[in-house]
Amino acid sequence: MYVLPFPMIDPTLIEIGPFAIRWYALAYIASLLLGWRYVRKLAEKQPNHLTLPQIDDLLVWITLGVILGGRLGYVLFYKPGYFIDHPLEALQIWQGGMSFHGGLLGCIVAGYAFARLKQVPPLHVADLVAAAGPIGLLLGRLANFVNAELWGRTTDVPWAMIFPTDPDRLPRHPSQLYEAFLEGLVLFAVLWLLARRESVRRHYGLIFGVFIAGYGVARFLVEFAREPDAHLGYLYAGASMGQLLSLPMILIGAVFIVLARRRNG
Repeated sequence: MYVLPFPMIDPTLIEIGPFAIRWYALAYIASLLLGWRYVRKLAEKQPNHLTLPQIDDLLVWITLGVILGGRLGYVLFYKPGYFIDHPLEALQIWQGGMSFHGGLLGCIVAGYAFARLKQVPPLHVADLVAAAGPIGLLLGRLANFVNAELWGRTTDVPWAMIFPTDPDRLPRHPSQLYEAFLEGLVLFAVLWLLARRESVRRHYGLIFGVFIAGYGVARFLVEFAREPDAHLGYLYAGASMGQLLSLPMILIGAVFIVLARRRNG
């Protein structure tokens, strides 16, 4: 069977003794910095309730929300039993293991707390952060691909790949690239087009709702090609954990869209 060769990229960019810089860590750093610059650019448009120094402060809050929420979500959603037996390992973020859904919840909590502290509309903050969200998704999924992790189900499509981390050495969907395309490029383009329109920006919560629902739809679809976590497998009605977590996101996103249009329309 014809398969595409997997591009062998060392997951570690630089390693000097115990010090190592990994592509995955760089993806997080680049995502936060690029997202911060993009939010500053959006803040030049009206309406806007944040000063540039406040947006700089927001970066710190969102960074903490992403890291703490992402790790806590992974611990609770994907390996609760393991971490009950090994609680100290829950703190070892450098060993890997982050959940997007947990990171999103952490972002929401951090963004809401920041908005309340600065006395600005929380949904305005949510729209700004959501517009930049796909940047992190794009770079994060590309880092997953470089790490040869979270690969897809077995397939016979011409673009199948054999991942070096797969003990069975079977041709699989490069599902990380599917996610990078849908959750990253496509979703960013949709939100960018929406954010260009002042009428949309005045519907506080609309961009946030589109982001939540759009990610949920993209993740739910890609999960049909993505291999479920080995320790979880298929859950209720044959759905994966990713799909079960994405369904409420689609519903919640739709509610935010409807409420935003009614509230400001």
